[in-house]
Amino acid sequence: MIVGVVLAACGVSVGARAQSGQTNLPVAPSAVLTAPGAVTLRGPGGVVVERATAGALPLGLDEAIDFGLKHNLQLELDRQNMRVVQGETGQVINALLPSLTAVAKTGAQEIDLAAMGFKPASLAKFGLGKNAIPEIVKVDTTSAQINVSQQIFNLSAYEIYRAARAEAAVADLQMRLSRGNVVLAAGTEYLRALADAAEITDAQALLRQDEEALRQATERDNAGVGTRLDVLRAKVAMQAQQQALIAAENTFAKDKITLNRTIGLPAEQELKLTDTVPYAELAELPLEQAKTLAYERRKDYTGLLAQRNVADRERRAVKYERVPTVAFGGFYGVLGETTGLYHGVFAAEGSVNFPIFREAQFRGEREVADASLSRLRNQIADLKVTIDEQIRASMLDVQASAALVKVARSNVDLANEELSDANARFAAGVDDNLRVVEAQAVVAQAETRLVETEFGYNQAKLALARNTGVVETQYKTYLGR
Repeated sequence: MIVGVVLAACGVSVGARAQSGQTNLPVAPSAVLTAPGAVTLRGPGGVVVERATAGALPLGLDEAIDFGLKHNLQLELDRQNMRVVQGETGQVINALLPSLTAVAKTGAQEIDLAAMGFKPASLAKFGLGKNAIPEIVKVDTTSAQINVSQQIFNLSAYEIYRAARAEAAVADLQMRLSRGNVVLAAGTEYLRALADAAEITDAQALLRQDEEALRQATERDNAGVGTRLDVLRAKVAMQAQQQALIAAENTFAKDKITLNRTIGLPAEQELKLTDTVPYAELAELPLEQAKTLAYERRKDYTGLLAQRNVADRERRAVKYERVPTVAFGGFYGVLGETTGLYHGVFAAEGSVNFPIFREAQFRGEREVADASLSRLRNQIADLKVTIDEQIRASMLDVQASAALVKVARSNVDLANEELSDANARFAAGVDDNLRVVEAQAVVAQAETRLVETEFGYNQAKLALARNTGVVETQYKTYLGR
C-alpha cells in the first residue's frame, strides 16, 4: 500500500508497489439497495431488505440505467475503494507536514540511592553525617511540553506523495470504467427484455391467425366442402404456436429477473417496460477517428496510463532513497516538583541522515520498480492493439447487423404477403390449408428473425459505444433515442 511506502520513505525504507494491470473488470452482481417503488425493511444488523411492490413498476431504458448506476455492487465497492485511496493520500500528506504534539505528565517516584551506587559514607568528605540524606528518596514531578518534528528535505517522500495523488486518479478512472460496464449491462438486459416482449406480441398475433384458420377449417368441414385433414392441420399449427407463446413468456419472465438483478431491484419485482424496441441507423464513424476517441475516452486505457504514472513516481522515490534527508525536531516545556518550582526546559536538534551499507536493498527495490513499470508499458501497448481489434470487429458487427435487419424486414413483408395469398386461396376453396400452415410457419420464422436481428443491431451499437469509451454518455445517440 502507498501508506506503507510513505512511512518507509520517512523512516525506514521504500519498496515499489506492485501494479494491478489492466482494469477491465467484469460487472459484479448488484446489491439489493433502496429503489423507488420498493418497500424497505431494516433487518438485524441494519441490513436493508427490500420487498417488491404489489403492482408492476413502470420502467424505461433510462430509468433502468439510472437504477443500475445507483445500486450496482461493483460501483459501491469502487466508491469505498475511492475513500480508502483518499484516506491514504491524507496520511501521505500528513507525513510531510510538521508534526506538533503536546504532552503533560505527572507522577510519583521512589528512588533507592543505595541501589544506584550511592554510599552514605561518601558524605563525610563534605562534612555531613552519613545519615544526612536518606537512602530512599520520594519525588513527585510534573512536566508539560510541546514537541515538534519536520521533514525538511526528503525527495523520496515527496515523490511518494505525488504517486499517492496519481493513485487517486487511478481509483476515479476505475469507478468510471465500472459505470460504463453497468450502462452496457443494464442497457443490454433491457433491450433483451424488449426483444422478448416483441416475441410474445408476434406469437400472440400468429396464435390469433391460427385460431381463425382453425375456425374456418372447422366450418368448411361441417359444411361438407372441406376435409378432416384440414382441421387436424389447423389444430396442430395452433398448438405449436401455443407452445411457442409459452416458451416466449417463460423467457421474458426469466430475463426480467436478470434485469432486476442487474439494476438492483428485488428479483420478484414485476416490471412494465414502457419503451419500445429502438431502431435507427448509425452514422458511420471513420476508423481512425474512432480509435483516437477510444484512446482518449476508454477508462481501462487511461487507467493504465495513470497506473504507469504512479509506477514512475514510485520508481523515482526508490531512486531518491540514496539522497540524504534533512529533518528537524525538538521540544519546549516546564519541569519541576509537583508542589514546588518549575523550570523551563527545551531541546532543538537538526539531523542529516546518510544511507550507508544499503546498496543491495536499493538495487532490489529498483529492480522491482523497473519490472512493474515495464509490465505496465507492455500492458498499455497490448491494450492499444486490442482496442484497434475491438473497434474494427464492432464496426463490422454494426454493418452486418444493419444489413440483416433490412433483409429481415423485407422477409417479414414477403412472408405476410404469402400468408395473405394462401388464406385467400383457402377461403375461395381453390386450395387446402396446407399452404396456409406452411405460410404461417414462414411468417413466424421471419418475425422471430426480425426480433433477433434488431436486438443484435442494438447490441452491436452498444458494444461499439463501449469500445470507443462513450457508452455512458452517448448510448442514447447510438441507439437513436
